[in-house]
Amino acid sequence: MIKGSMGAMLVGNVLTTAAIRFPQSESIVCTATGRRFSYRETNARCNRLAHGLMGLGFSKGDVVAFLSTNRAEMIEIYFALAKTGVIGIPLNYRLAPGEVVELMGALGAVGLLCEDRFSPVAELVTRSLGRVRVVVSIGPARADDTADRDAPLAEDPGAPTRVDYETLLARSPDHEPGVALDETDPYYFNLTSGTTGLPKAYVLSQFNNSSLGPFITAFDLSRSDVILTVFPMFGRVGFAWAIAAAMTGLKNVLMNFQPTECLDVIEREQVTIVNLVATMGAMLLAEKSLPERRLSSLRAVVYAGSMLPPSVRDQTMAQLCPAIYEYYGMQETGVLVVSTPDDRLVKPDSVGRPILFSEIRVVDAANRAVPVNVIGEVCGRSPNTVTEYFENPARTAETFREGWLHTGDLGRVDEDGYLYISGRVKDMIITGGQNVHAAEVEAAILTFPGVADCAVIGLPDDLWGESVTAVVVPAGGGQIDGSAVIAFCRERLAGFKTPKRVLVQGDPLPRTPTGKVQKFLLIERYAHAPLA
Repeated sequence: MIKGSMGAMLVGNVLTTAAIRFPQSESIVCTATGRRFSYRETNARCNRLAHGLMGLGFSKGDVVAFLSTNRAEMIEIYFALAKTGVIGIPLNYRLAPGEVVELMGALGAVGLLCEDRFSPVAELVTRSLGRVRVVVSIGPARADDTADRDAPLAEDPGAPTRVDYETLLARSPDHEPGVALDETDPYYFNLTSGTTGLPKAYVLSQFNNSSLGPFITAFDLSRSDVILTVFPMFGRVGFAWAIAAAMTGLKNVLMNFQPTECLDVIEREQVTIVNLVATMGAMLLAEKSLPERRLSSLRAVVYAGSMLPPSVRDQTMAQLCPAIYEYYGMQETGVLVVSTPDDRLVKPDSVGRPILFSEIRVVDAANRAVPVNVIGEVCGRSPNTVTEYFENPARTAETFREGWLHTGDLGRVDEDGYLYISGRVKDMIITGGQNVHAAEVEAAILTFPGVADCAVIGLPDDLWGESVTAVVVPAGGGQIDGSAVIAFCRERLAGFKTPKRVLVQGDPLPRTPTGKVQKFLLIERYAHAPLA
């Protein structure tokens, strides 16, 4: 019997071969810093970073976190880690500093690469986590400040060393690191959002992130494409486009989303494809300058992250680009199904059909497959799908069952294999593409003085998809200042978790005989309530 293969699916090889196949082609346009790199230059910089990290004492199996907005260094870090076997933690810059510290501590991080704008977070990390021995600072490289940047973060001689990113690259060689790696090796921790407390983590392997051929074919990528990446690079989607670009030799334009600048970049760089969440699309459509824009280079707009409101879909096709793709999946699964522009013509309300090597099934509460067009829980799997959560057996057992990942979403599959999403089993709100678990927000609000009861719901919103909304019952028939509740939450929760509205009602929350809040009744009651 023939077993295995002589080669391996390694993420680092994607960039190594891109440098050979497309040496002079532009790989990265970094709008944050104005820099442009070819694939040969990108690979060389990644190799230098890999050697630099190893020179600082990091080796295969060590855990290093990184915190940055969308800029070239994010792609370089991902590929450098892939070539060294050092395990990464891409941090969500929207998290509170204390959450960053707790995550790094829980996952065993011993180093941090941090954009200068987040230096207060780095300071807190080094004060709080004794095992963090090096902080690599990402910022403008200036010849006159190198000496100051390569210095301890504090006067304590035992404090972690601060190393400048560009200085580290300049003093390191650019040949391939040559570390022995396997496709089953852990690559980086990806963090779920929206669970109670801190995000839950799972480990992506080299194989999980290098098997993206179906992703490329699903969106019909070709050598003539120019990708615009506005999804945050700390998430799996953002880096997926970077790998897809390297596999195909495409220019990948990185930017931090801002509507006016986004339209500028599409025009200037002749972008052909961009992945948005519905909120971003709504913001672009609201831009006053949109009618004067020359966006003819765009061949496709890709939507994901939340349900796509029909108004955004229709206006996108009329004003941005007539061809829309939409996909469905979870961070844990990668892309499972895609709706193409052709699919839109016949099944406009579906999120699509399974892509190559992906599988979908819909089951009832007993985990039995349901008939066509019957609503149940959506389950999926693919080569990009992970198999467990990190040190969380209870959550693993709940989500990964009998060879399938249970998404917690309700949906149905029609007679032609198209998937339709109709709701969520889990009490989750998706706002602007970010997952928010209602229980976490409720726990914070219930500590506000004078609050007797609270339920957090997601109300339909053309801009955000769903708007995080708190329904609050005052204690003893008293008064509650909704703006004060929002300010209270903003101090304790990430911005995207903070309610956008607080609705105060005098009557008790509707509950079942077992005490569970009937949130669907609250949604029905307040879905069309005035904003005031």
